Amino acid sequence: MSIVPITVCGDKILRKKASKVTEIDGQIVGTIANMFETMRNANGIGLAANQVGLSKQIFVVDISPVEGYEDYKPLALINPKIISRSDETIPIEEGCLSIPDLREEVIRPKGINISFYDVNMKEQTIEADALLARVMQHEYDHLRGVLFIDYLDDDMKKKYKKHLAKIKKRKLDIDYPISASTDYMLIK
Repeated sequence: MSIVPITVCGDKILRKKASKVTEIDGQIVGTIANMFETMRNANGIGLAANQVGLSKQIFVVDISPVEGYEDYKPLALINPKIISRSDETIPIEEGCLSIPDLREEVIRPKGINISFYDVNMKEQTIEADALLARVMQHEYDHLRGVLFIDYLDDDMKKKYKKHLAKIKKRKLDIDYPISASTDYMLIK
Protein backbone atom coordinates (compact mmCIF):
# COMPACT_ATOMS: atom_id res chain seq x y z
CA MET A 1 0.00 0.00 0.00
CA SER A 2 1.07 3.54 -0.61
CA ILE A 3 -0.13 7.08 -0.22
CA VAL A 4 -0.96 8.77 -3.52
CA PRO A 5 -1.54 12.47 -4.28
CA ILE A 6 -5.09 13.76 -3.92
CA THR A 7 -6.60 15.75 -6.78
CA VAL A 8 -7.82 19.20 -5.78
CA CYS A 9 -10.42 21.70 -6.90
CA GLY A 10 -9.53 22.78 -10.41
CA ASP A 11 -8.25 19.35 -11.46
CA LYS A 12 -10.17 18.30 -14.57
CA ILE A 13 -10.79 14.73 -13.39
CA LEU A 14 -12.97 15.98 -10.51
CA ARG A 15 -15.54 17.32 -12.98
CA LYS A 16 -15.57 14.24 -15.19
CA LYS A 17 -18.21 11.54 -14.76
CA ALA A 18 -16.43 8.33 -13.70
CA SER A 19 -16.75 5.18 -15.80
CA LYS A 20 -18.00 1.83 -14.53
CA VAL A 21 -15.62 -0.84 -13.35
CA THR A 22 -16.01 -3.88 -15.60
CA GLU A 23 -13.42 -6.13 -13.99
CA ILE A 24 -11.76 -6.35 -10.60
CA ASP A 25 -8.09 -7.02 -11.20
CA GLY A 26 -4.95 -6.58 -9.13
CA GLN A 27 -4.63 -2.96 -10.20
CA ILE A 28 -8.13 -2.09 -8.94
CA VAL A 29 -7.62 -3.97 -5.66
CA GLY A 30 -4.28 -2.20 -5.18
CA THR A 31 -5.85 1.16 -5.94
CA ILE A 32 -8.57 0.53 -3.33
CA ALA A 33 -5.91 -0.34 -0.72
CA ASN A 34 -4.01 2.85 -1.64
CA MET A 35 -7.23 4.85 -1.40
CA PHE A 36 -7.80 3.69 2.18
CA GLU A 37 -4.21 4.52 3.14
CA THR A 38 -4.34 7.90 1.38
CA MET A 39 -7.69 8.79 3.01
CA ARG A 40 -6.48 7.87 6.49
CA ASN A 41 -3.20 9.74 6.01
CA ALA A 42 -5.23 12.89 5.23
CA ASN A 43 -7.60 12.28 8.18
CA GLY A 44 -10.54 11.74 5.84
CA ILE A 45 -13.54 9.45 6.21
CA GLY A 46 -14.38 9.06 2.53
CA LEU A 47 -12.49 9.17 -0.76
CA ALA A 48 -13.57 8.67 -4.37
CA ALA A 49 -11.31 7.16 -7.04
CA ASN A 50 -11.22 10.37 -9.08
CA GLN A 51 -9.73 12.06 -6.02
CA VAL A 52 -6.64 9.89 -6.54
CA GLY A 53 -6.55 10.24 -10.31
CA LEU A 54 -8.63 7.23 -11.39
CA SER A 55 -11.84 7.98 -13.28
CA LYS A 56 -13.66 4.83 -12.14
CA GLN A 57 -16.84 4.37 -10.09
CA ILE A 58 -15.21 3.45 -6.79
CA PHE A 59 -15.25 5.08 -3.40
CA VAL A 60 -14.11 4.08 0.06
CA VAL A 61 -15.62 5.01 3.42
CA ASP A 62 -14.36 4.56 6.95
CA ILE A 63 -16.29 6.48 9.60
CA SER A 64 -14.91 4.41 12.50
CA PRO A 65 -12.53 7.23 13.64
CA VAL A 66 -15.59 9.40 14.42
CA GLU A 67 -16.88 9.24 17.98
CA GLY A 68 -20.02 7.12 18.15
CA TYR A 69 -19.22 5.25 14.93
CA GLU A 70 -16.29 3.12 16.15
CA ASP A 71 -18.09 -0.15 15.32
CA TYR A 72 -18.62 0.69 11.63
CA LYS A 73 -16.50 -1.36 9.24
CA PRO A 74 -14.60 0.27 6.36
CA LEU A 75 -16.32 -0.17 3.00
CA ALA A 76 -15.20 -0.10 -0.63
CA LEU A 77 -18.11 0.54 -3.00
CA ILE A 78 -17.72 -0.29 -6.70
CA ASN A 79 -20.27 0.93 -9.27
CA PRO A 80 -22.52 2.35 -6.53
CA LYS A 81 -26.07 3.42 -7.28
CA ILE A 82 -28.34 5.29 -4.89
CA ILE A 83 -31.66 3.44 -5.08
CA SER A 84 -33.67 5.74 -2.85
CA ARG A 85 -33.33 8.80 -0.64
CA SER A 86 -35.38 9.72 2.43
CA ASP A 87 -37.77 12.64 2.19
CA GLU A 88 -36.33 14.03 5.41
CA THR A 89 -33.31 16.27 4.85
CA ILE A 90 -30.75 17.57 7.33
CA PRO A 91 -28.07 20.25 7.18
CA ILE A 92 -24.59 19.10 8.18
CA GLU A 93 -21.24 20.79 7.76
CA GLU A 94 -19.13 19.12 5.08
CA GLY A 95 -15.53 19.33 4.06
CA CYS A 96 -13.56 17.63 1.31
CA LEU A 97 -9.96 16.50 0.93
CA SER A 98 -10.04 17.98 -2.59
CA ILE A 99 -11.09 21.37 -1.19
CA PRO A 100 -8.79 21.80 1.82
CA ASP A 101 -9.61 24.21 4.63
CA LEU A 102 -13.16 24.87 3.50
CA ARG A 103 -16.17 23.60 5.42
CA GLU A 104 -19.77 24.60 4.91
CA GLU A 105 -23.25 23.36 5.73
CA VAL A 106 -24.95 21.29 3.02
CA ILE A 107 -28.55 20.01 3.08
CA ARG A 108 -28.91 16.37 2.02
CA PRO A 109 -31.37 13.52 2.57
CA LYS A 110 -30.97 12.00 6.04
CA GLY A 111 -30.97 8.43 4.73
CA ILE A 112 -30.34 6.47 1.55
CA ASN A 113 -30.46 2.97 0.16
CA ILE A 114 -27.42 2.26 -1.99
CA SER A 115 -26.44 -0.78 -4.04
CA PHE A 116 -22.87 -1.54 -5.06
CA TYR A 117 -20.40 -4.31 -5.78
CA ASP A 118 -17.74 -5.34 -3.29
CA VAL A 119 -14.16 -6.30 -4.23
CA ASN A 120 -15.38 -9.82 -5.06
CA MET A 121 -17.94 -8.31 -7.51
CA LYS A 122 -20.75 -9.51 -5.24
CA GLU A 123 -23.73 -7.15 -5.28
CA GLN A 124 -24.60 -5.58 -1.93
CA THR A 125 -27.28 -3.19 -0.70
CA ILE A 126 -27.01 -0.99 2.38
CA GLU A 127 -29.54 1.20 4.12
CA ALA A 128 -27.54 4.11 5.52
CA ASP A 129 -28.50 7.09 7.62
CA ALA A 130 -26.89 9.95 9.51
CA LEU A 131 -23.13 10.24 8.98
CA LEU A 132 -22.76 7.12 6.82
CA ALA A 133 -25.47 8.34 4.43
CA ARG A 134 -23.87 11.78 4.34
CA VAL A 135 -20.41 10.48 3.44
CA MET A 136 -21.79 8.08 0.84
CA GLN A 137 -23.79 10.85 -0.86
CA HIS A 138 -20.76 13.13 -0.86
CA GLU A 139 -18.52 10.46 -2.44
CA TYR A 140 -21.25 9.38 -4.88
CA ASP A 141 -21.42 12.99 -6.05
CA HIS A 142 -17.67 12.90 -6.76
CA LEU A 143 -18.24 10.02 -9.19
CA ARG A 144 -20.72 12.23 -11.08
CA GLY A 145 -18.33 15.21 -11.20
CA VAL A 146 -20.17 17.12 -8.46
CA LEU A 147 -18.42 18.83 -5.53
CA PHE A 148 -20.08 19.86 -2.27
CA ILE A 149 -19.43 23.52 -3.11
CA ASP A 150 -21.90 23.12 -5.99
CA TYR A 151 -24.67 23.07 -3.36
CA LEU A 152 -23.70 26.50 -2.02
CA ASP A 153 -25.62 29.60 -3.05
CA ASP A 154 -24.01 32.29 -5.20
CA ASP A 155 -23.10 34.50 -2.23
CA MET A 156 -21.25 31.64 -0.53
CA LYS A 157 -19.45 30.76 -3.77
CA LYS A 158 -18.33 34.41 -4.05
CA LYS A 159 -17.13 34.32 -0.45
CA TYR A 160 -14.81 31.39 -1.22
CA LYS A 161 -13.66 32.47 -4.70
CA LYS A 162 -10.18 33.57 -3.55
CA HIS A 163 -9.72 30.47 -1.42
CA LEU A 164 -10.65 28.20 -4.35
CA ALA A 165 -8.23 30.11 -6.59
CA LYS A 166 -5.43 29.44 -4.07
CA ILE A 167 -6.26 25.73 -4.12
CA LYS A 168 -6.24 25.63 -7.93
CA LYS A 169 -2.84 27.35 -7.97
CA ARG A 170 -1.54 25.06 -5.19
CA LYS A 171 -0.85 28.08 -2.98
CA LEU A 172 -2.16 26.53 0.25
CA ASP A 173 -0.15 24.76 2.91
CA ILE A 174 -1.69 21.26 2.95
CA ASP A 175 -0.37 18.47 5.17
CA TYR A 176 -0.95 15.65 2.69
CA PRO A 177 0.29 15.13 -0.87
CA ILE A 178 -1.80 16.70 -3.65
CA SER A 179 -1.64 16.37 -7.42
CA ALA A 180 1.01 18.47 -9.12
CA SER A 181 -1.08 19.48 -12.14
CA THR A 182 -4.70 19.78 -13.25
CA ASP A 183 -4.22 16.88 -15.69
CA TYR A 184 -3.11 14.36 -13.03
CA MET A 185 -4.36 10.82 -13.65
CA LEU A 186 -3.05 7.77 -11.82
CA ILE A 187 -4.18 5.36 -14.53
CA LYS A 188 -5.05 6.48 -18.04
